Amino acid sequence: MGFEIIEEKKVDGYEKVVVAKVGPKKLKVIVAIHNTNLGPALGGVRMYPYENEEKALTDALRLARGMSHKASAAGVSFGGGKAVIIGNPSKDKSPEMWRDFGKFVDSLNGKYITAEDVGTSLEDMSMVAVETKYVTGLSELEGGNGDPSPVTACGVVWGIRAALKTVFGSDKIRGKKFAVQGLGKVGYSLAKNLAEKGAIVYVADISEDRVQQSEKELGAIPLDVNEILFADVDVISPCALGAVINNETIPKLKAKIIAGAANNQLADENKDSKLLEKKGIFYAPDFVINSGGLICVVGEISGYDKAESMKRSKSVYDTILKIAKIGKKENITTAQAAIKLAEARIHKGK
Repeated sequence: MGFEIIEEKKVDGYEKVVVAKVGPKKLKVIVAIHNTNLGPALGGVRMYPYENEEKALTDALRLARGMSHKASAAGVSFGGGKAVIIGNPSKDKSPEMWRDFGKFVDSLNGKYITAEDVGTSLEDMSMVAVETKYVTGLSELEGGNGDPSPVTACGVVWGIRAALKTVFGSDKIRGKKFAVQGLGKVGYSLAKNLAEKGAIVYVADISEDRVQQSEKELGAIPLDVNEILFADVDVISPCALGAVINNETIPKLKAKIIAGAANNQLADENKDSKLLEKKGIFYAPDFVINSGGLICVVGEISGYDKAESMKRSKSVYDTILKIAKIGKKENITTAQAAIKLAEARIHKGK
């Protein structure tokens, strides 16, 4: 049992990109390390049935860069990295595969620290931890902080409040209308948090069971998955797939704010952020507003618990306000302002 290195790719702007095979099925794994100026590259391992290696590589590179920016904006001493495994998480997982992956991570000598992500779980990370110490996001029984989703959602709420403050002059959630797209762990936790604060919450998800659960437990109002983005609400919260805000959807948006947990919400970071600003829609940059999960897993390494992670996620509020201020002062979009803020700290290496 072991892993097999296939190749190391040279990619401009990235410190290290390695392709390997793991497990009995010889699944391909790509680890992309974007930048370690602030510390070891931290980022989850995503398992997804990509059509081909090229698409998997594109995802790994984009996500690794996003993690560098996220860690920088969150003020933690880590860089950005990401791993992707080409496989079906419901069919292709095995203890052997995860142990091989753990050995692969260990061979990078701490330059990359892994964690759970889309298609992976706390249980998977437990198996990875058998072979390497360079893993975080473990269960509370194993001394970790457990599922980071509630902390991510908590940070998103703080980010939403900052966006409301910027747009409406008040950060009060009560009475405001929200459209939450996607009711996974983070999306459902966000919808619950908003409902408890007196918001009117509309929801959509491909799972009818989750939608019905949100109706019953939260009093949420269901909408069609194809229409949720265009609801007549104050805030849209994308919490599912990326690239949903694009040149086709933007003209149909009615909300004044986009603030959600999904990664890479804009199909084209530069063009789409400009289209949003032109339309008068405030965009809370995704890698800033969804950084609560990162804060939570960093806690395991840095020695603070989940309750402290919740408290620290409040930093998202101040960061969004700072980004709004930079954008206004320098006449750039919030997406550009967020990257400028993150890049400045990365290049200082502090």
